[in-house]
Amino acid sequence: MSHWCEGVRVSGGFWLLAAWFTLVNGWRLLAVILSAALLHELGHLLVLGLLGGRVTGLRVSVFGAELTTDAARLSYPGEIAAVLAGPAVNLLCGLALAGLRAWVAAGAHLSLCLFNLLPVRPLDGGRALYLLIAALAGPAAGERWARRAGALTALSLGGLAVWLVVRTGGSLWLLPAAAGLLAAGVREAAGRTADFL
Repeated sequence: MSHWCEGVRVSGGFWLLAAWFTLVNGWRLLAVILSAALLHELGHLLVLGLLGGRVTGLRVSVFGAELTTDAARLSYPGEIAAVLAGPAVNLLCGLALAGLRAWVAAGAHLSLCLFNLLPVRPLDGGRALYLLIAALAGPAAGERWARRAGALTALSLGGLAVWLVVRTGGSLWLLPAAAGLLAAGVREAAGRTADFL
């Protein structure tokens, strides 16, 4: 992985995917998608900062971005708020942009929101599911149910995406998401903790 500064890591695969995407779709669409992702991460940062959480790093790869934090200081509700802040920002931006009839940007935000709400770790939805169940029934129950939901969702959607690409000759842009989902599903089914896609 290449390093920009201490705590920030960007994989070579991300740069290759961004270059390929730019060649096929142009830099404007890439800028729209990356700005939606940036606003998503800023949503997490804002709530973390307000709650006294500390960000220790950022990793960006072909499958997305992940902030690493010192969330030990946060309560379950605080950590859930920080986790859901990214998708909430995308939802609000998507609705506002749809109102302005900026359909491509609205679609990027809403797609990022919905994808991140999948109950698959390390996505925000998977983390929020774990935290919610852990707050209600304890960390062991949270881990058990997050693992089950994550494996079922990830393997089903990853398999569906691969099937769609093969069956319809569809977009190859589904393949990175499918690979990430399948990897997360296998990891969850095997009972290993989610690291990073």
